[in-house]
Amino acid sequence: MKTSPQNTSCTYKLMASRDALEVIQGKWRIPIIISLTYGNKRYGEIKKEIKNISPKMLSQELKTLEMNKIISRTLYDSMPITVEYSLTPLGKSMTPLLNEILKWGIHFRNEVINN
Repeated sequence: MKTSPQNTSCTYKLMASRDALEVIQGKWRIPIIISLTYGNKRYGEIKKEIKNISPKMLSQELKTLEMNKIISRTLYDSMPITVEYSLTPLGKSMTPLLNEILKWGIHFRNEVINN
């Protein structure tokens, strides 16, 4: 059976959407990314902004986001050693997506939750 160009395009887009969802899935990754859109932050600053995330979960999610090249981790040779997290160019490229998620979330709240 031959694959049509349209079917190939659909398959490619499905794979790409799964890749994107794999990176941002879960309860905490988008809030971490949004936190870092406001500038570079240390672990404690992120923890303070994102209520109810456990230290273990924050550490795991930061490692995953770093592994996926969404954030970078910089160590400063100071006393005590300081670690700072920031968005990479790839992470910054998510800004339009995050804005659309926010707009849709507001729409969803108005249509479903607030009714």
